[in-house]
Order: sequence, then C-alpha cells, then structure tokens
Amino acid sequence: MQKVVLVTGASAGIGKATALEFSRAGHIVYGAARRLPNMDDIVAAGGRALELDVRRPDDLERVVTTIIAEQGRLDVLINNAGTVLHGAAEDIPLELARDQFEVNVFAPARLIQLVLPQMRDRGSGTIVNISSVGGEIALPLGCWYYATKHALEAYSDTLRMEVEPFGIDVVIVQPGIVKTGFEDRTAADLRAISGTTAYAEMAESMARRAEAQLGENSQGSDPSVVAAAILQAVESARPETRYPVGFMATELLDLNRSLSDRDFDKLLTDAGKETPK
Repeated sequence: MQKVVLVTGASAGIGKATALEFSRAGHIVYGAARRLPNMDDIVAAGGRALELDVRRPDDLERVVTTIIAEQGRLDVLINNAGTVLHGAAEDIPLELARDQFEVNVFAPARLIQLVLPQMRDRGSGTIVNISSVGGEIALPLGCWYYATKHALEAYSDTLRMEVEPFGIDVVIVQPGIVKTGFEDRTAADLRAISGTTAYAEMAESMARRAEAQLGENSQGSDPSVVAAAILQAVESARPETRYPVGFMATELLDLNRSLSDRDFDKLLTDAGKETPK
C-alpha cells in the first residue's frame, strides 16, 4: 500500500538514501532539510523537497501542515536529522550540549506531537526514530551525542507503549558505522575542544583513529543498507522494535551486552591507544 512519508535530514547520507529508497518503492515521499538544492535528486525521483531547520518550531509545524494539506494524511515519520559533537565532558560548553538535545531529541519529539493526532484518528501510522549503536553504548569523548541517543531510545520505548493501542508502530533504527559525511568533523572537533586540555592525549589518539576509520578510508556500510532496513520495517505488518544495521552494529551491541561495564570500557580505551601515530 502506498504511504505518505516524511524523511528529515534528507539532503545527505542516510536521509537521502532513505528518501530515494521509498520513492523507488512507490511511496509518496517528502524530503526535508535545510539545503534544498541537495535534494534535487529526490525531486527527480518523484519526491518532494521541503526546506526545514529542525531548530525552528515554525518550520516543524509548516512542514507537517503542508504535507497533510497536500495529501490529506501523513503515514510515516522518519526522524533522521541529527548532529554530533566530540570532546571531553569537562570541556564542552553547555550551550553546545543543549543544541545537541534540541536537534537530536526535542525536534523529533515535536514532530511526533504534530503527526500523532491524525495518525490516531486513522488508527494507523509508523514513527521511525534513527538512533545509533550509541543509543545503547557509549565511547569516550562523545558524551552529549550518546546522551541524546540514549534519551531518544528511552523516549521511543515509552512512546511505543503509549501509541500501540491506536494502531501506531514506533521503530528504533540503530546504525553502526556508515559511510556518510555525518562525522567528517570528528577529528577537528576533538582537537578544537579538547586538544589542549587535560584530555589532549586521548583526544589526539581518537582524532587519529577517526581519520583512519572515517571518510574515504571508512569500512562502514553504504547508507543504502540502512535505508533498506527502514523500508523493511515500515512495510512490515508487525515491525521489530529495534533494527541494528550496518558495519559493526550487531557486534558492538552484543559485546556491550555480554561484557561487564569495566571490561567494555577497557576494550574501547585500549583500542584507542593502539592507533598508530
């Protein structure tokens, strides 16, 4: 059955791949992001592009109102827009931490509030929240990003129980390492925020590790792998509650669940020390 779908953060990476995947599957797709020209290929594939800055409440309301006015409904919300910041907890200014929560938690929550009434009235709908393996685990020097993803997963778990009686599904997608531009600034952020502080040695080690593993050298999965999992979840009569997907996703989550906290900590910190200079 053809669905009306909204994908946020659709100008690149997982969001763009997801919008194109749903268009190819025959759904009515709205991609939303700040950079309209970067969604031209979504439009060429038959989708629509809407300008959206998730930090602006008026933008969130306008996008939902536009889609419902044009289509009469919104069947699927895919909360993909997000931001990431790296640095030691002691070093990161709290205004940057608040921005992480604004984009990664409060904006998705507001969109959900806006779409739920018409989903409840129809007795159907699917909400997909793009989390991360970082929704269950945490690595050094990424405290606020991981805090937002843990929060999004807890929010999603509660929401799932609240809206299930109305025929609405809530799905969490947990990407592992994926080849996108999402973490291109990891090394630069680490050096800018913690490169001259008490955490400089750890920051430099992790910056070198990021340079070795991300970008062109990444062993990560293509965003299309995540997009396919999202489509599978949405088209399923009874989707799973969580979809770990992409390079190292299942392995990292299994390790975290099987090891003690201190053993998992040691595994991660020792791995960082092994990065060659």
